[in-house]
Amino acid sequence: MPSTPTAEAILSGDRRALAKAITLVESQRESDREAAQALLKEILPHTGNSVRVGVTGVPGVGKSTFIETFGQFVIKQGHRLAVLAVDPSSPVAGGSILGDKTRMEKLSREEAAFIRPSPAGHALGGVAFNTRESLMLCEAAGFDVILVETVGVGQSEHQVAGMVDFFLLLMLPGGGDELQGIKKGILELADAIVVNKADGASEALANTTRQHYAGAMSLWSHDAFWQPRVMTCSALHGQGIEAVWETVGEYAEAARASGRFDDARASQNLAWMRQLVDELLRGQLATHPRVKAALPDIEAAVRAARQTPLSAAQTIIALAGEP
Repeated sequence: MPSTPTAEAILSGDRRALAKAITLVESQRESDREAAQALLKEILPHTGNSVRVGVTGVPGVGKSTFIETFGQFVIKQGHRLAVLAVDPSSPVAGGSILGDKTRMEKLSREEAAFIRPSPAGHALGGVAFNTRESLMLCEAAGFDVILVETVGVGQSEHQVAGMVDFFLLLMLPGGGDELQGIKKGILELADAIVVNKADGASEALANTTRQHYAGAMSLWSHDAFWQPRVMTCSALHGQGIEAVWETVGEYAEAARASGRFDDARASQNLAWMRQLVDELLRGQLATHPRVKAALPDIEAAVRAARQTPLSAAQTIIALAGEP
């Protein structure tokens, strides 16, 4: 990397420095990781002062159109908006599309907007491994509303909910069969469900879908301070967008008043630390000389059912712990 971005440049709102800093935290090089951690330590006191919103939904629901329309509305309210859009990586070639700026052409031209696509790689839940660090950098650069767009609805969307304040689930009109296919766990994560494309011939169907989801959401308990909202919108025509933003604001106000906001942030930080411990230990095991030497035989024994997976894992841990 030609030059390491400084904390001063990021705090001044230098977009070029912010982009370089995010590239730095995404790097797999050991020297870059050390530089990234030093930078994050410097900007840490200037983080945490944003509203973080996770946006997810089924394929074809119009996430990019929604984010572009929603983002432009938020900017008009005087906010600075960052979008961390995670693109799917190919499981074969490892490449990703990284086309979010093209899909959000109008928003990308806004001076108060910053859009950063990141390849998801092998990260769980369609969230790039370093999205949390990127989020902190955006906060330090003065962006007070941050959207995290995920690849789509999957089994690990807890990863998204575990780094944002407000979790928004976008759905399509036609909730009957679709409602059966959505896991209860994902609905339970949602602080709001928004049925998009509520316009034209689909408007009546969208309203019916909203009623279906509202009924489903009423079947289980939620945090006492907040009852998840179910609403409709047309991102294409800008209808219902203001109500969605007002809902985010109401949630943040209620969460702060109840103490839930700060408690959730603290819990998220601890959970992230524990996940990093798991990831770092796994990485150290993969590069440990004795483990690397013994691993082919251990894996062969597991494949041939000569050794149980638990016994094999215990063997690997024991090898790594030997002096």
